[in-house]
Amino acid sequence: MNIFIIGATGFVGGALARHLSDQGHTVTGLARTKSAAVTLVSQGITPVAGDLDEHRSTVMSAARAADTVIYAAQAGPEQETATVQDLIRALTGTDKTLLFLSGNGVLAQRTAGAWSPDVFAEDDPVTPEPLAAYRKAAEDTVRAAARGGLHAMVIRPGLIWGPGDHGHVPMVYQSVAATGAACYVGEGLNTYSHVHIDDVTRLFSLALEKGRPGGLYHAVAGETPNRWIAERVAADLGVEARSLTPQEAADVWGEFGALVMSVSGRIRAIHAQQDLGWQPQHTDMLTMIGEERLRRLAAPAG
Repeated sequence: MNIFIIGATGFVGGALARHLSDQGHTVTGLARTKSAAVTLVSQGITPVAGDLDEHRSTVMSAARAADTVIYAAQAGPEQETATVQDLIRALTGTDKTLLFLSGNGVLAQRTAGAWSPDVFAEDDPVTPEPLAAYRKAAEDTVRAAARGGLHAMVIRPGLIWGPGDHGHVPMVYQSVAATGAACYVGEGLNTYSHVHIDDVTRLFSLALEKGRPGGLYHAVAGETPNRWIAERVAADLGVEARSLTPQEAADVWGEFGALVMSVSGRIRAIHAQQDLGWQPQHTDMLTMIGEERLRRLAAPAG
């Protein structure tokens, strides 16, 4: 199968490119820079020079030439909305496959560090997080495109962790560099469902094999409150675990990072398990604690 990946140099897109190439597919990836192209070539991925702004027509040409298009980019709202609309216009009626990578941030709840009892399966109604409303709209647009002769699906993972990730565990290590303590927000009981990158790539393969047009598939393997993460990082480094106010959190992680570390986003993977037979193989995100690449993040700058 010829697969074109938009976002092939990112954390998730890169893992997908390598995984699908290893499975024997012919994979091309969007490269915005020469260095990105060199990276893709070194991994056996054919680069497509272009971007989602001035050279979007190149992206659409590559999409039309592929059997499957995977959107795994981290683009801004206007870029993402326009790109999804253009992809659907280019692919409608072709019976090709379009997979859109979303995330459970679309249903995040602003609990300021408190626990939430709400857990969402794929078909449960949600009120989108305002900052992610554009992404929920993109999800809906992709799923609706399945009615127009396009094998379109949405994959919505929880917090993705694994080698090279930039999620909650690295952020807690970074807080040690800034404050001398392993930090969380408020009570630290807010919980973000998580899943390993290898389990996400397997879900994409299963969706390509037997996913239904218009399908939405969650990927989740476990849940770990932020306070538990901070306490384990504190034990690893021999420092204290500390609660931050929202303003203190913004000083440590920036406003958006503070929001990420204070929300709850809990999901269940009903359709992924029942329809696709997907089961996670990595369930304990805290196995990362103690990795040298994470400990380096705790060192004060300079």
